[in-house]
Amino acid sequence: MMTTYPVLFISCLALFVHGGPLIMNMDDPVKDKYTDNWDYRVKQNNVPVLNNTGKIHQMPPKDYDTSRLLWELENDQKTNLPMFVDKALKLLNLKQVAFEIENSVLSKVSCSACKAGAGLLQHYTRTGKSEKEIKKTIYQFCVNLKIQTPRVCEGITELFAGEVLYVLGRVNIGPDEICSFVIGDACGDVYNPVHEWNVMFPPVPKPEVVEPKIPESNAPSFKVLHLSDTHFDPYYMEGSNANCAEPLCCRLTNGLASSKEEAAGKWGDYRKCDTPKITVDNMLQHIQETHPDIDYILWTGDLPPHDIWNQTKDENLKIIKETVKQMYATFPNIPIFPALGNHESAPVNSFPPPFIDAPNISIAWLYDELDVQWRKWLPSSVSNTVRRGAFYSVLVRPGFRLISLNMNYCNNKDWWLLLNSTDPATELQWFIYELQSAEFNGEKVHVIGHIPPGHSDCLKVWSRNYYSIISRYESTITAQFFGHTHYDEFEVFYDHKDLSRASSIAYVGPSVSPYYDLNPGYRIYYVDGDHDHTTRGVIDHETWTMNLREANLYGYPIWFKLYSARQAFGMDSLRPQDWDDLVVKMSNDPKLFELFYKYYYKASPVRPSCDTSCKKKILCDLKSGRSHDKKNLCEGIESRIDATSNVSWKEWIYNTISVSMSVLWSIPRYTIQLPKYVLGLG
Repeated sequence: MMTTYPVLFISCLALFVHGGPLIMNMDDPVKDKYTDNWDYRVKQNNVPVLNNTGKIHQMPPKDYDTSRLLWELENDQKTNLPMFVDKALKLLNLKQVAFEIENSVLSKVSCSACKAGAGLLQHYTRTGKSEKEIKKTIYQFCVNLKIQTPRVCEGITELFAGEVLYVLGRVNIGPDEICSFVIGDACGDVYNPVHEWNVMFPPVPKPEVVEPKIPESNAPSFKVLHLSDTHFDPYYMEGSNANCAEPLCCRLTNGLASSKEEAAGKWGDYRKCDTPKITVDNMLQHIQETHPDIDYILWTGDLPPHDIWNQTKDENLKIIKETVKQMYATFPNIPIFPALGNHESAPVNSFPPPFIDAPNISIAWLYDELDVQWRKWLPSSVSNTVRRGAFYSVLVRPGFRLISLNMNYCNNKDWWLLLNSTDPATELQWFIYELQSAEFNGEKVHVIGHIPPGHSDCLKVWSRNYYSIISRYESTITAQFFGHTHYDEFEVFYDHKDLSRASSIAYVGPSVSPYYDLNPGYRIYYVDGDHDHTTRGVIDHETWTMNLREANLYGYPIWFKLYSARQAFGMDSLRPQDWDDLVVKMSNDPKLFELFYKYYYKASPVRPSCDTSCKKKILCDLKSGRSHDKKNLCEGIESRIDATSNVSWKEWIYNTISVSMSVLWSIPRYTIQLPKYVLGLG
């Protein structure tokens, strides 16, 4: 989920490489390998300070935020940046950029930051600056602007900068194309022939579409457990600081909390904290006792915690091995079908495709170990595709197949894809082959993965191709299952030639991790089972959770069934059209939406309020099985919400300001068209 300060963060930091004197953070002086050569530091405010050139400057205001940066820009007469970049810096809201990157909700603000950052990084790599020099500059500004703590700045710089610089030094596209690729529709739909491609379908006509039948009420069924986004944190410590200034808190390294209110709870915390071992153990024991009749388990990734500045390959492999061992011991006779998350790699989101096979870059260290660990449940016949790309296809029952996809090949935070995004590892072409074989053999298929294909983290071109595949094989694929978002939700797919007809449904399971503002949770599905007229469709699903606040208050958790879909939402069945009808009902019925929103957060008592903009976003996400296509998929639902909402003066004023800001942020789009030599891109 929410990849805290991902690789894009590096590009945003690069905005502040303005060639002027550096003034260190005097409140928190730092001494490490990046700052050894700086000459003089003081703790007092408003006194002369000596920079690395020996020139004396007056100290700017105490809090080193954007205003302090502007002070430096205005007082430095030798800046190397073009005037329009200087002015762009003055418009940037760093906190907004950081928030948007962290939550995968990107706007024109982040787009402008990305373009300037990518352009400057490319400029420095092409003008001969060394990787060490660029890393040093990125680190210093990360610290000086107090974007993160020094150790997080150092870790992020060390882990990500080399990869980003390697890629940017080898691509032949500019900032517009890069940021449209990474951010998506918030950065405009820039035509980029390098990243335009289509999968090939076999010359087999699509079977006539028959409306899915409602599964027989008394027929046999499978009971399926869905676990996702465990984010087990081996360094979680009760009583530690849960309100730290880092991407992940509640850890031994955060120190003890200064007050009871800021202390990490025994069973977890609603703030930026992952799952303690005691909670994982308790949940698995509860599942074992409450659901002894589980037929098989879907396990859709993200095992390591969110300490992405401090991860190593060995540490992530250790967590994978320990978690697999625990799952195997807890459910010894139950098939488990895993999928790979984006946090399993180190650094996070880094999944070099097979064509990048250099020893120090290859992803074989992870995929080879997954093949060993997953072999506890999977046949040896899948070893080739697991080692090649961490995807596989298995027969669950005669006539019933499960396909696990590596959704990291659609991850727009994976900068390796900038080198070549064309069907990495030929996964989608293999997917078509498996589905065509299933169609010939009369099999029904369930698809599992981590990142939902309609999520903003999924590349537009990959998602578009996937959407076409789902549409072509809608009679074969009866359900899809993903994780990543941490929320309890779903995505509806439509006929890509007729967007008014729902054709498939993807279930997005809740996270075990409470990160953040969430209760821990898991899903139970009831799937049409073995009988002559089986549809292999999902008959119903339940979400189970526990109240984290009460668990910490009373000393133990009580897991309970939060809701079942059909009963809670008054649904006769869970076919794609039924889910589409639910989205329409929620747009017209505020109480029904409020109920869904409660379950979306797993009944968290600290969930934020949801205004009209929030409602539009959530309902749009539910209709978006294809990423970055809001215009085609969401205009109708947004219009319906506007028609049924009573817009207050406060909302009207806010929306007016937002429109004005969007106009303001369109200015750099035209300014960037100035001669490319200004950014060293000519």
